This record gives sequence, C-alpha cells and structure tokens, in this order.
Amino acid sequence: MEPVTLTTDRLVLRTPTEADAEAIDRACQDPEIPRWTTVPSPYTREHADGFIRMIADGWAEETGAVWGIRADDAFLGVISLDGFTPQVGGAHAELGYWMAREARGRGYLVEAGRAVVEWGFAELGLARIQWQAVVGNIPSARAARALGFRYEGLRRQALTSPRGRDDGWTAGLLPSDDRTPVPWPIL
Repeated sequence: MEPVTLTTDRLVLRTPTEADAEAIDRACQDPEIPRWTTVPSPYTREHADGFIRMIADGWAEETGAVWGIRADDAFLGVISLDGFTPQVGGAHAELGYWMAREARGRGYLVEAGRAVVEWGFAELGLARIQWQAVVGNIPSARAARALGFRYEGLRRQALTSPRGRDDGWTAGLLPSDDRTPVPWPIL
C-alpha cells in the first residue's frame, strides 16, 4: 500500500520521514506521551529513527497507516490506523494518536481523526475501528467521543506497554454509526 496524504481545512497529514525525527524526539520528551502510550521512556533520537522505519514497513506490508499531523508545516503529532485485521465481514483497525504539548486543546486531533476515520471506512472498507486508552486518559477519551466512538467498556489488564499491564477503556466506531457524540459513563 502506498502512503496517502490527507488534508483538512487546517491540516496536512502525511507519512513522517527522517526529516521529522527531531520533532518526534522533541515531542516525546513530554512525560505525558509515554505516560499514556507505548512510547518508550526515556525517549531517544534512535527511538524516533526506528519509529519512522516501522511506519514505512507498516504501509509497505499493509498492516498500518501512520500520519504526521501538520499545520503551517509545524509537526503537531501522530495519528494512525494500525493492525488491519482481515475478518469475515470486513477488516478492522485501531485508531491511535498523540499530540505534542503545544498543539493540544486546539481541535487539531479531532480534525485529523475525522479525516483518518473517513479514509479508513471509505478507502480500506473497514467494518470497524477500535479505540483503546489506559484508564484515566481523559483527553484521549474526549477526542474519541468527539469523533463519535461508542464506549464499550473496561478491559482489565488488557493493555501492555514498557510499564507492564494497564486496565484499558475501549470504544468502537462502525461506518453506519451517527458521528454525533453520545454520553460516555467515564466522562
């Protein structure tokens, strides 16, 4: 699968390259990113270089699609559809993301998420997109809810990272779902 560039009113989403390694490394120094994601801590430039190679492999092997989120050519964060899993009745994937500290709270993530979700349903023909987050990651949950995901529950010790195992929240989105946010019991 060839990498795809997506655009919105304010953003350009394109595959991160070696030129983005410094910005990725800088963003991942924020302790909130490894706190809630699988990003290693401490994070090094070598981690950023390896991440960029992994992104290229995901596109080539058709197992994942990762975009760098940019506004006015500034690198703001990363968003992905990972783990394309063919199933009877259609494939599914997981939406993941993180934003650099200075980009949070401006609506960029939800704007990027809408473009990625629509691309996944329209171009990949996904039957379902899943969201997961470590229990307590309220900003991630708010973004998923704003994208129209439906809260599905708590999965005990289901998420793994360099920290070990964490309880996780999960939500899902189907192509036929109304994208209007609905109440979640955790928010």
